[in-house]
Amino acid sequence: MIVWAALGLLCLQLALGQSIPEPGPATHPPAAQGDLLFLLDSSASVSYYEFSRVKEFVGQLVQSLPLGSGAVQTSMVLVGSKPSVEFPFDQHRSGAAAQEAVRAAKQLMGDTNTGLALDLAKEQLLTSKAGARPGVRKVLVWVTDGGSSDEAQVPMQALKDMGVTVFIVSTGRGNFLDLSAAASQPPEKHLRFVDVDDLQIIVPELRGSILEAMRPQELHAAEVTSHSFRLVWPPLLSGDSGYYLLEVAPSADPGAKQSRHLLGNETSWFWDGLEPSTTYKVVLVPESNLHYLAPQTIQVTTLEEEISPSRILISHSKPRSFHVSWAPTPASVLRYEVLYGPLPGGEARLVEVPATENSTTLDNLSPNTTYLVTVAAIYSSGREKALSAKACTQEVASKIGRLYFQSLGPSTVKASWDSAEGDVQGYQVRCRRQVGPPSLLSVSPQTHSVILTGLAAGTTNHVCVTPIYQSHTGPRSCQTVRMHPVTPAPEYRPT
Repeated sequence: MIVWAALGLLCLQLALGQSIPEPGPATHPPAAQGDLLFLLDSSASVSYYEFSRVKEFVGQLVQSLPLGSGAVQTSMVLVGSKPSVEFPFDQHRSGAAAQEAVRAAKQLMGDTNTGLALDLAKEQLLTSKAGARPGVRKVLVWVTDGGSSDEAQVPMQALKDMGVTVFIVSTGRGNFLDLSAAASQPPEKHLRFVDVDDLQIIVPELRGSILEAMRPQELHAAEVTSHSFRLVWPPLLSGDSGYYLLEVAPSADPGAKQSRHLLGNETSWFWDGLEPSTTYKVVLVPESNLHYLAPQTIQVTTLEEEISPSRILISHSKPRSFHVSWAPTPASVLRYEVLYGPLPGGEARLVEVPATENSTTLDNLSPNTTYLVTVAAIYSSGREKALSAKACTQEVASKIGRLYFQSLGPSTVKASWDSAEGDVQGYQVRCRRQVGPPSLLSVSPQTHSVILTGLAAGTTNHVCVTPIYQSHTGPRSCQTVRMHPVTPAPEYRPT
């Protein structure tokens, strides 16, 4: 389709006598330049097969990267009880050599002390001692099967505060919220959940993301959220050649400008406390002692406020339905998605609810069943914020069958009934006597009759039978029973 469109435009230009413009010089994005560190979980929580698959994945990735002293350098740290540096940044200058080094790595086993490995990355691998280069972009790729035996969030945040871009590849057993917090923002660009046998699928896309993160750039914003963003710029100064003046102001209110003075060796700054869905003007002024450097200006718009439902209320529970409501309901939500399914492991169903509503009734459910209900707020950015709750449907309840009586004497009757439907736990038999106190009997689900005594002759008595279920009582069935009056014996008269 593109070829035919181009030919059509060329014919039209020739017919009109227009000159065909000379092709301009091709523009290419700047070449990637950075230090790439791989952090591989090689503890005992990873099987030998899984570790070999991860090494194959990392080997394929490094083999396709432009390695070299003026391009990308790579290093690798293995996570175990004590982390190990497999090779430093300046050791391998070709993809084939780095791939072979990755394949030769031996599994450490032991605990998953990711925090120790991250401390090692900060203290050794991001310095010149291990071949790291000042002034180039830093990228960390953490391949993990789950969590960490020690504290990893604090050292990971320290790396991100140094301007390191963090990609995380989880083979499926990690905590999504913890890994989302550990990865660079936004997590949908930096966090991937992949089965260990499918890792090769993400090699081309992850390679492109790594190279993009390493391209030299002017002042730009990264990790943009609803209340913050990180500003990053190339090294324009040094620690002794000047300083930076950084100014941030809402475009709609320039008078609310805030400013920071930063050292000349800084190349990033995290700015928080911002308003959601707001455009900010950012100005970076390099103040050099040696020569003039032009200020750099960009505009950054924070994301909309994305709030998860914080409360879910289940009400009006019936055998085949219940009502779900939630709060709060931000104005920026596009719609809500309610996902529900029986536990454990039943088929889930999805209901979409307009953004103007905050409740729905789920029906066609199974009686006496526990359901997992997840309410997700869908935003225009495509992000989701969700909360889950459990809900139970009631048992099917029914009345007993026929209730009937058999007289056993002037003050005694036998009350009998046909069983009720469902998982009946027992029956309650209540007798309200016209004369005398009422009585309440509880019998087993296999019992379908009781003997009622102490019923005065000639009285009308009210008898009710109620089936009892595990979580509630069923409808009761009631009847009246009338006792025959006592007939006086005929008077004897001698003849």
